[in-house]
Amino acid sequence: MIQVMPVILCGGSGTRLWPLSRAGFPKQFIALSGKHSLYQLAAQRLQALKSEKISIGESLIVAGEEHRFMALEQLREMQMHSATFLLEPSARNTAAALTLAALQAVQGGSDPVLVASPSDAHIGDEVAYTRCLSQAIEVASGGSVVILGIKPTRAETGYGYIRFARDAASNGARIVEQFVEKPTAPVAEQYLASGNYAWNSGMFVLKASVWLSALQQFRPDIFQACQQAWNTRQSEQIPFSDSKSQASSFQFVRPDASGFSQVPSESVDYAVMEKCPGSSFPIQMVELDALWSDLGAWDAVWRVGQADAQGNVCQGDVLLDGAQGNFIHASSRLVSAVDVKDLVIVETADAVLVSSKASSQNVKNIVAQLQKSGRSEQTLHRKVHRPWGWYDSVDEGERFKVKRINVKPGASLSLQKHAHRAEHWIVVKGNAEVTCGDQKLNLVENQSTYIPLGQVHRLANRGTTELEIIEVQSGTYLGEDDIVRLQDTYGRK
Repeated sequence: MIQVMPVILCGGSGTRLWPLSRAGFPKQFIALSGKHSLYQLAAQRLQALKSEKISIGESLIVAGEEHRFMALEQLREMQMHSATFLLEPSARNTAAALTLAALQAVQGGSDPVLVASPSDAHIGDEVAYTRCLSQAIEVASGGSVVILGIKPTRAETGYGYIRFARDAASNGARIVEQFVEKPTAPVAEQYLASGNYAWNSGMFVLKASVWLSALQQFRPDIFQACQQAWNTRQSEQIPFSDSKSQASSFQFVRPDASGFSQVPSESVDYAVMEKCPGSSFPIQMVELDALWSDLGAWDAVWRVGQADAQGNVCQGDVLLDGAQGNFIHASSRLVSAVDVKDLVIVETADAVLVSSKASSQNVKNIVAQLQKSGRSEQTLHRKVHRPWGWYDSVDEGERFKVKRINVKPGASLSLQKHAHRAEHWIVVKGNAEVTCGDQKLNLVENQSTYIPLGQVHRLANRGTTELEIIEVQSGTYLGEDDIVRLQDTYGRK
C-alpha cells in the first residue's frame, strides 16, 4: 500500500481574474462555475485517489495566514473534517511551500509520497486525471521525481514547456530531458509539431525525503532557512465545530515569521526541477490529457466554459442580443449585451470589468492601479467572509454605514469595542445573544439594541439556524481597523 499525502498549494492572488478575484478572496476560493470553488474541487480530486494500492493521508494545505479561515471553512463545507494548515507568514514562493509540507510529512519517521497540486487549476476530465495521477504515484513510490506534463492542444506562448524523451520507460513514464521557458509563437509552433514537448502543469509527485534531499543538494540555502523557521514553529489545534456538524480535527502550524522571511523566494521549478535532468535525481513525466487549464486569465475561463451557439459563455443573470464569443459574468444584477463580440464583462456588487478577450491578461494592470491608489476594490468584495459568517456593506455616507451581518449557528464575533463609532443592531432572522457591557440580552426577529461608543460588546448565535442582523454604524470614523478585540474564539489579534 502506497502512503500518499495530498499537498494543496493555496498561494497566489489571481490578479488577472479581477474583479471576481481579490487579494482577500483570491481565485482559488471562487466558484467560477457550479457551487464548488477551485480549491474545493482540488481537495475533492486528491481524496478520490484512494484505491486498493493507494492510502490517502491527511491533506496538507499551504496557505497564507490571512486566508486560513476561508480555507478551513471551505473544507468543512465539503464534509472534510481533518487537515493540517501550514500558514506562511509571508509569501516565499512554491519551493518554500513544498518544503514546509515535506517537513510536516516526515514527522514521526514517515515518508509518504507527496502529491503537490496548485489549488486553482481546472480539470475537465476527472477520470483521466485520477488515472494519470495514480500512475505518477506508483512511479514516485520507487524514489523518482515525477512531474505531470499537459498534452498541448495549441501553440501556447503563456506556459513553460517540458521536453521529454520520445520512448517511454518501462513504467510508462517519459524521461524529462529539459525544461524550457515560455516560447515565442514560432517556437511554440515547433514544439507542438515535434510531439515531444508538454506544458508544465506545476503538479509534482515525489516522496517527502526525495524533495528534501534534492533541495539540500541544489538549494541548501532554501532548505536551511526553512528548517530554521520550522524548528521554532507553533501549532494550534482548532476544534472547529458547530451545532450541525461533527467535531473536526484541524491544525494550524505556523513557522517562525522572522526566520521564514529569510527564506529565498524561489519556485519549485527553478529551485529543483530544472536541475534534475542529468543529475542524481532523474525526473520523469507522466502525460496528463484531462482538459487541464490554469485559468490564468478570463479568456482561459471562457475557453473551458459551456458556450451557447454563438460562442458566448454566460454566468448569472445575463440577456444577449446579437452578441458573439463573449464571456459575461453577472454576480448581483442583470447584465445585458447587444451586438458585441469577443469581450469579457464581469460584474460584481462594487466593480465592473469590460475588456477584449485578447487583452484579458492586462487586467493585472488595473489591479496595480487600484493598489497604487489604495482603493479597497483591489483587496475585498463588498461582501466579506469571516470565520463566524459574513458581512455585506449595503450603504454608507458621511458618518454612517449600514451592514447586513450573517452569523453561522454556534458562532460568535469577538468580544470587542470601538473608539470612534456606536452601533444599532436589528435582528431580522434567528436568535441573537448580545453582550453589552455587564448585560446579556437575547433578541429575536424584529427586536433591536444599541451599542454605545466605547462599550464592550459581542454578538453570538447560540441557535441551530442562521442569525442575520442589520447593523447601522454612526461616528467620526467607520474603518474596519477600529476594533479592539478583548477575546476571540478564532485566535485573531
